[in-house]
Amino acid sequence: MSTSAASTLRTPSLKLSSLSSRTPLPSAFSVSFNDKRAPSRRYVIVACSGLPSKPTVLVAEKLGEAGLDLLKEFANVDCAYNLSPEELCTKISLCDALIVRSGTKVNREVFESSSGRLKVVGRAGVGIDNVDLSAATEFGCLVVNAPTANTVAAAEHGIALMAAMARNVAQADASIKAGKWQRNKYVGVSLVGKTLVVLGFGKVGSEVARRAKGLGMHVIAHDPYAAADRARAIGVELVSFEEALATADFISLHMPLTAATSKMLNDETFAKMKKGVRIINVARGGVIDEEALVRALDSGIVAQAALDVFTVEPPSKDSKLIQHENVTVTPHLGASTMEAQEGVAIEIAEAVVGALKGELAATAVNAPMVPAEVLTELKPYVVLAEKLGRLAVQLATGGSGVKSVKVTYASSRAPDDLDTRLLRAMIIKGLIEPISSVFVNLVNADYTAKQRGLRIAEERILLDGSPENPLEFIQVQIANVESKFASAISDSGEIKVEGRVKDGVPHLTKVGSFEVDVSLEGSIILCRQVDQPGMIGKVGSVLGEENVNVSFMSVGRIAPRKQAVMAIGVDEQPSKETLKKIGNIPAVEELVFLKL
Repeated sequence: MSTSAASTLRTPSLKLSSLSSRTPLPSAFSVSFNDKRAPSRRYVIVACSGLPSKPTVLVAEKLGEAGLDLLKEFANVDCAYNLSPEELCTKISLCDALIVRSGTKVNREVFESSSGRLKVVGRAGVGIDNVDLSAATEFGCLVVNAPTANTVAAAEHGIALMAAMARNVAQADASIKAGKWQRNKYVGVSLVGKTLVVLGFGKVGSEVARRAKGLGMHVIAHDPYAAADRARAIGVELVSFEEALATADFISLHMPLTAATSKMLNDETFAKMKKGVRIINVARGGVIDEEALVRALDSGIVAQAALDVFTVEPPSKDSKLIQHENVTVTPHLGASTMEAQEGVAIEIAEAVVGALKGELAATAVNAPMVPAEVLTELKPYVVLAEKLGRLAVQLATGGSGVKSVKVTYASSRAPDDLDTRLLRAMIIKGLIEPISSVFVNLVNADYTAKQRGLRIAEERILLDGSPENPLEFIQVQIANVESKFASAISDSGEIKVEGRVKDGVPHLTKVGSFEVDVSLEGSIILCRQVDQPGMIGKVGSVLGEENVNVSFMSVGRIAPRKQAVMAIGVDEQPSKETLKKIGNIPAVEELVFLKL
């Protein structure tokens, strides 16, 4: 840099010797000095301190103009589409926020390249599979999405597919364009008077129900977390999963893809349906076993299917499902309306701007940073809290759903010395995430629970003793529900599970009224049996013969030779045949497998 060029940047000029820790610096300044070894050579260093400027938002994929306009009011916006991974990593160090859709991978390398400057990643849509949440949290970056703007568009597309399928619109269109006139072949079925089952009664599912009611359909729904009063207001009855399958003329899927919902519709569930049922899916492809659906279509159990989503997208051209004459397909168009795209743009822009202002967004999908010393102490209790929530919700059954949960913390510490917000959030996470696409964390836990009509009551038991450990035990109770494992019901009528941390490892220590002691690692089999000699050996032998490794085993009983509950920790998920063998042991009265 020449002296003349550099001098224009000096505002004002200071001598190097005048700088000290006490010298107040202007927002921009320069320092000039001569090199004593080369008197003719002069150097200028330009620096900035506290220079007021707007944050920079990198928009890496196309976003609606309304969203861009909103961003530009607050930030400098850099729209750079189709960046290679290397180009993204190069640009990201100059950006405070990043907005993507589904096509850009925001992996650990991106966060590392940001050198801590990146404060928020916005996903313009619902799914966040392309964002490394763990790395985002580690680097202190908030991740937000836009889960509501495309609700109506997805619901409308579901209704459109249902009507098109019922009246063979796609097949008839293809036929007539091929020069044929086949009125008798494409006789359809009416929607009025038919029973529509909505599986997943969230935002999209409830909007589908509203529209189907307007078409004269009888609508019922299954969703463990659906608010009964909201369903009644729409005129929808909540039923069990089994009743839903047995009574449906049409089934519309609106649940997320989770471990619990993966291939929910399979050979076993298709066999429980009325012959001639029709399936609509605008949710996630993986909730249907596609090979099983082809078999159900060929056998006539399923008369027709209308699909907008697939396990692999795009599906292969020679897919038997895609080519089936009784299947209507669209290329993931659920959110593809002009209005929905603009709505998503506005929603994500508002979330990103709010995050840059330091506001906590309800659409945050990763946990905020927690002080290291607090996290270190609470870490095993955080794991315990989430797993107790997962255990409790898996023990519940029935169409009414989980609505009232009581959490009890037993501690020797004063209330002011124990902040339970993170523990409560992890219990809510365990209760909701197994059947929801929502990522629950300290930011959105209470909001998410409220949206699903889930009431969380907390109680503290103050114990005598040393407050060295933050908690003695955590207890989770679910009221007003039936249980698939009757022994989990306590004397007061609630599903009850209790756990402790032992040597840094979470343990299940009570189920219902039965004392047990099993590590919460892997998964658990709960088995109620008559307390008699040889039961541990018989159950262990069955698991051993099926190559299922047992990590822990504990037996709790009321009294000798009466009833007992055996809790068995297993490393692998037993097959249905293995569980059936255990259930067929004469002294075994009930059992349940719980996946952690």
